[in-house]
Amino acid sequence: MSEGGGFFARIGNLWKGFLSLWISDIEKEHPEIAYENAINGMIEKYSKLKKATAAIIRRRDDISSRLQTQIKELQQVSADLDTAVQTGQDDLSLVLIQKKNALEKEVAELKTEADEASKEADSAKASLMQVQGEIKKLKGEKDQMLAKMESAKAKIRIQEQLDGLSVDAEVKALDGVREHIKNTVAQASLGKELQESSLDSKLAALRQQTGDVTAKAQLEQLKAQIAAKKAQKTV
Repeated sequence: MSEGGGFFARIGNLWKGFLSLWISDIEKEHPEIAYENAINGMIEKYSKLKKATAAIIRRRDDISSRLQTQIKELQQVSADLDTAVQTGQDDLSLVLIQKKNALEKEVAELKTEADEASKEADSAKASLMQVQGEIKKLKGEKDQMLAKMESAKAKIRIQEQLDGLSVDAEVKALDGVREHIKNTVAQASLGKELQESSLDSKLAALRQQTGDVTAKAQLEQLKAQIAAKKAQKTV
């Protein structure tokens, strides 16, 4: 084979390998396709085997028919030979003896051939029945396995739904809400802190302190006036 032919052969084998993997992946995702392909393959095999079996049976029947014909011919020749011998027809008897010997040999061969043909027909029929049984078994397996697959898918869907309704999922959903609340509170606190640190806030606080100092001075002044009055009364 030339180098070019070898190259294209390798490319062809590589393509077949990729195609086989691709088909395998499809069949895994869609098992009904795999079963249909297997069943169709078995049916095709059954059809070919059926034709071959029919040919074997036809050959068996042909041999059996020839055997029966030769057996009847042998019986007739044997009867004619007895008559020829009894009537003293030696020349005819010699011819009939040769014919009888030839027929006996042919009958023996046909019996052997018929026995072999009968065994071949029985074997072919057994194979045919076996393939037929495999097809029936495969169809039953297909229905059973696809039912199991659908049941498993239903269980997975139910489990996924239950997982979606689990307490963990609800708690995780609240985590986002909690975080949002904390952020909102922090923003509010930040606004207050910024307000307290502003100049206006500091000025207001200073004025409050000034007011307190003034009030204390007035209080001290009042206390001094009262003490002075008490001292005058005492004198």
